[in-house]
Amino acid sequence: MEAEVLARVASARGELVLRRSGSAYELISNGVFLMDTRSGASERLLVRAALAGRPPGARLLVGGLGVGFSLAEAVASPVPAEIVVVEIEPAIVAWHDSYLSPFSAGALRDPRVRVVTADLARWLRDTDETFDAICLDIDNGPEWTVFDHNATLYGEAGLTLLRSRLHPGGVLAVWSAAASGEFAATLRAAVGPVTVLPVEVPRGEPDVVYLARREAG
Repeated sequence: MEAEVLARVASARGELVLRRSGSAYELISNGVFLMDTRSGASERLLVRAALAGRPPGARLLVGGLGVGFSLAEAVASPVPAEIVVVEIEPAIVAWHDSYLSPFSAGALRDPRVRVVTADLARWLRDTDETFDAICLDIDNGPEWTVFDHNATLYGEAGLTLLRSRLHPGGVLAVWSAAASGEFAATLRAAVGPVTVLPVEVPRGEPDVVYLARREAG
């Protein structure tokens, strides 16, 4: 079945396309597949695992809005009192008023949610806000980035920056399309103890959620 192009925009990062294939919606950047709406199990786990054990009234940062599964999971939880979403593409934010609204479940209208349209790394450097949990899902993972500049957040300097925005005892959760032992080691060294949660997918390697806890002190 040929996919139907629903919207096509030009941004500073090139061409971004929203298309529909059957009942699924797909995001394509410069001809490279980013994500779709077919499952969302690992994106939801990313948020559930990050919030597990967090205190009521926690502050949550979600890096990357995408098709909205992570934000919908966050809003469904009673734990966070404030949810900050940083998404670099204005078009993606706008599509959650139309095509993608069912997948974010109207979460952008929740009073706890604040959407920031910005580059996540730059925003992290400029802000003094800190969080009880941070979920990072801005690309396909540490070893398969669609945008080269995103790779900085998965390296030692980027992870150290993310750690600096966590409260002591806070959790950084990172989504990846595949396992990476090298990334797990870098994450452990930069942030703290790491838990690896694989999620089976219909085809290919399992998705992976990495959890790292910033130890107090």
